[in-house]
Parts: sequence; C-alpha cells; structure tokens
Amino acid sequence: MGAQVVAELEQVHAPEASFAPTAAGAGIELYWLPLGAGGWFVRLNGRVWEAVQARREHRRPLDLYHTALVVRVPEGRFVVEDCWPIPNADGPSRGVLVEGPVFGRRLGRWRGFRYEVRCWPGGTIADAGQAVASPQLLSDDPVVARRLLELIGFLPAPVWGRDELGTGEMWNSNSVIAWLLARSGLPTEAIRPPAGGRAPGWQAGLTVANRSPNGIDDAATVPPLVNFKERLRGDLKHQTRTGTWFTATRRERSKCSASSWACWSSLTAL
Repeated sequence: MGAQVVAELEQVHAPEASFAPTAAGAGIELYWLPLGAGGWFVRLNGRVWEAVQARREHRRPLDLYHTALVVRVPEGRFVVEDCWPIPNADGPSRGVLVEGPVFGRRLGRWRGFRYEVRCWPGGTIADAGQAVASPQLLSDDPVVARRLLELIGFLPAPVWGRDELGTGEMWNSNSVIAWLLARSGLPTEAIRPPAGGRAPGWQAGLTVANRSPNGIDDAATVPPLVNFKERLRGDLKHQTRTGTWFTATRRERSKCSASSWACWSSLTAL
C-alpha cells in the first residue's frame, strides 16, 4: 500500500451484534480469523507488515484478522470466503464463483497469482477452530441471506494487494466480505473486529459498495471469473465453461449472476 494509510476500525471489547451458536434456520454468521492461523509464514509476514504500518502511522501494532461468512438458507449452508493461494484447478468442487489477479493483472494468468471467492455448499472454513469472538450472528433473515448469495456474482475483482479502485487501502479478502455485507443492506457500522485487532481492506469494501447503488461496481477494472458446473433442474438450463474469464463483459457477468442462486441451490445436492 506504500504510504497509504489504512483506515482502522473502532475497537470495542464486545461487538454490538449478537453471538450465537450455529442454528438450523436462515442466518449470516461472521468469523474473525487471525491472519496466518494456518501457517507460520503468513503469520510472520503479517506481523512484519503490521509493524511497518504501525511505525508509519505512529501507533502500536494490532492483531490482524481475515474474515469469512457462513450463510444459511432453507436450501442449504454455504461458506463464503476469499482465498489465496488457490489450492488446485477444481474450483467447482469448492463453489468458486469469482477469481481475480494477485499483485498484478499479468500475473493472474498463473493460478499461483489468482484469488478465488467461494460460495461453497456445505463447505468448511479451514481455521474456524481458531476464530476469535465468533461466530457473530449478523442476521437471521432468509431474504437478506439469499440476497448476499446472489450478490457474489456481481463482486468487483480488482488486483488483490493493490489500491486499484482508489479507496485509500488495498483490496483483499476483508474487502470482499465488507462489500457483500454492505450491499446486502446490513448495518456495517455495528460490525467491529475483536478488541486489539483490525481488518485491513475492510474500509475498501465499504467504500466501493457505497459507490454502486445497484450493487454492481462499474469502477472494477478487472472482470471476474464466473465458474458454474453444468446442472439441470426444472426449467433451469444454465451452461457455462469453467476457466479464467478475464475477457468477460459486464453484460455476460450480469446474465450469469441472474441465475446464480438457482445454480447454487442445485449444487447442494452434489
């Protein structure tokens, strides 16, 4: 991010939203995952990066968090998460709907430099056992939960780790979650990270979400990848090929998203 100042979220000892164990009904649950919980390399680099940022901003270093969602609707349970690196090319098995480049657009032609956004039916959050003050129940409204799932196909997919959209901080996994929550109509001002921590990229997602009243960000310069597995249920006949669609148009992207909920519902049977 260079000299750009990361907007910090207000620290509180207890989030204003309620906490609850996973429920069988509809709901949106937020998980705060310590950065690098699954490996020492990411954890070490995160601490070094935060120490540098804290020195530049004349503050003490804070704990860094990565966020993910568990979304429940009557049709099933979905894990929504932005992940990098991509483990393998079998994105449909993880419910991958969007991909974007990491560090640079040209680098995105290699899988090691692409991130993926998952809407994983019955999926798992790798480091859920190390989550702090989680799950945080944000909503139990099935209409809001469905809307969030439908919005995933409209996500902007700028370069990860860069401020390509001019928000004042880099775009990353927290940006994705913040964008989805804001565009779903949830009161994001009540959402706070655990005390003593922050979520870099969160404000970038909120800023971009507020620019796009229709839930689609026209400022996104890199079209996403939209992966769907061929399915047929009732009158639904939606067929696409899997692959990296950096050449997809906005119109093509919208058409895919319009029927995405039906596709996701059908994936629960896989």
